[in-house]
Amino acid sequence: MAKPVRMNLKEAVAQIPDGAMLTFSGFTIWRRPMAAVYEMIRQGKKNLHLVEVNGGTHSDLLIGAGCVKIWESCWIGHELFGKIGANLARRAEAGEVIIEDYSHVQILYRMAAGSMGLPYLPTYASMGTDMLNPAYDHLKIAGLRDGSNPKIPKKKYEIVSDPFYGGELLHMPAANPDWCIAHVQMVGEEGTVRVDGQLYSDSEAIKASDNVIIVAEQVVSEDYIRREPTRNLIAGHQVSCIVEQPWGAHPTGCFGCYETDGTFIQNFFKSTRTQEGLDAWVKEWIHDIPDYETYLERIGITRLEQLRANPAFGYSTTIKRGTR
Repeated sequence: MAKPVRMNLKEAVAQIPDGAMLTFSGFTIWRRPMAAVYEMIRQGKKNLHLVEVNGGTHSDLLIGAGCVKIWESCWIGHELFGKIGANLARRAEAGEVIIEDYSHVQILYRMAAGSMGLPYLPTYASMGTDMLNPAYDHLKIAGLRDGSNPKIPKKKYEIVSDPFYGGELLHMPAANPDWCIAHVQMVGEEGTVRVDGQLYSDSEAIKASDNVIIVAEQVVSEDYIRREPTRNLIAGHQVSCIVEQPWGAHPTGCFGCYETDGTFIQNFFKSTRTQEGLDAWVKEWIHDIPDYETYLERIGITRLEQLRANPAFGYSTTIKRGTR
């Protein structure tokens, strides 16, 4: 297998065509590939199809910026810094984004099936709920389950008889995105991926995808990263290209490196409740900035150092937290 190609962020993102199906690393406001999301918006990507185990600041921003046509997941928001994805809600109400809703387990099983090379996985999740109401199968209503797109299954689910114990269960079709963009703490020069802290569904998302962009806080030698193989998540043959981008998950957090910038996310949530507010925010923080390094300069070294994790604890000891 060829080694993954080392690129800069602009080159890596330029590979993703309009209309591609994407998924991401992380969970809600942790280890989201925000630098890559900013660059996608800067490059004017269109008609993207997002399939993710759960949404967050990254996808709400992409949707608000008009880059997304279809969003398949179970939830979107910013945790305690903004409970809902206001940009998704606004675009959906305007009929500009197709939403396909699943339970958390259902969408996880779709990604897990894709990661194992299976066409589907069985589950009992959400049987008897409106998740299975045909009136809410929005891809079918839009005429997109006709088999013309190999990435969209012909059915949202199938209720089948259990051949072993009786009763009924669901078959959830696999998801195999065109691209996964994953932000991680460390990657070797030959693509070996290390993730510290919670792994979320990163392994499934990476293995299910046809192409994988790894954006890492640090690129290190393979000799170093292979000294502790049990700490590594993904082998290099599954990685297409690697990018070194310190602070590349900001304003989301990266365990052991820096905290989530809650103040920044809260400001984003409050500032983008309208399309006019979102457009102004994107202009200020993306289009008026030539690259991610300039973005970090605008954030400022003082703020970044407050967020930096103390290596002895894995979290910042200087950031102000809530009180009881």
